[in-house]
Amino acid sequence: MHTAADADRAPAPCLPAGRRLRVWDLPTRVFHWTLAASVVASIVTAHVGGNAMAWHLRLGELALALVAFRLLWGLFGGHWSRFGAFAYGPGALMRYLRGAPRPEDRFEIGHSPLGSLSVWALLALLCAQLATGLVADDEIASVGPLNRFVSGATAGLATGYHKAVGQWLLIALVALHVGAVLFYLLARRRNLVAPMWHGDKPHPSGLDLPTSRDGAGTRLLALLLFAACAAGAAWIASLGG
Repeated sequence: MHTAADADRAPAPCLPAGRRLRVWDLPTRVFHWTLAASVVASIVTAHVGGNAMAWHLRLGELALALVAFRLLWGLFGGHWSRFGAFAYGPGALMRYLRGAPRPEDRFEIGHSPLGSLSVWALLALLCAQLATGLVADDEIASVGPLNRFVSGATAGLATGYHKAVGQWLLIALVALHVGAVLFYLLARRRNLVAPMWHGDKPHPSGLDLPTSRDGAGTRLLALLLFAACAAGAAWIASLGG
């Protein structure tokens, strides 16, 4: 007996040309916009300070759950959301920069080689920002839930990175990401925002491409994974009590 979840774990089907291709499944899209909102709100609350720091900590907990979910979704998500779909090597990056892709390259469908570098960098910076925030101590009112498990020297280094270097690196990368989206929209007439909203891109003519599974089974799996990640983030936050 086959269930919907079994079907979603089967190899992704290929669509004939002339249709719209589901590239970004719903869990990926919800993750993307929720993470964007939480990062912006975290930066704002950090600069406001005072009572807003309580929200900064809550937003950090949400971001922790979201990043943990994305790491899992990079293994179990739709075809184009999986890490294997945008783990490009130096050769692919050079072909993209030269504008000389091979016939088998699909740079225009999922993340391009440059876009994939942005994704990897963002995940790395978020992991560093979250890790340092968990052990940070601003010596005023905010202490990370795992602060008591590290030495004072380690906490000091983590706090310095979290409040200065890490924060500004993250802001710079977000600004670069927005700038790249605007460049593609204005200079190359490619709207990268719309597909991340509705999930689809035009199916290139003559190409047989896999579509990302986005059925009920896939969405249920995403919900269960996020629930587990949220529970784990909540448990880590409780350690500071």
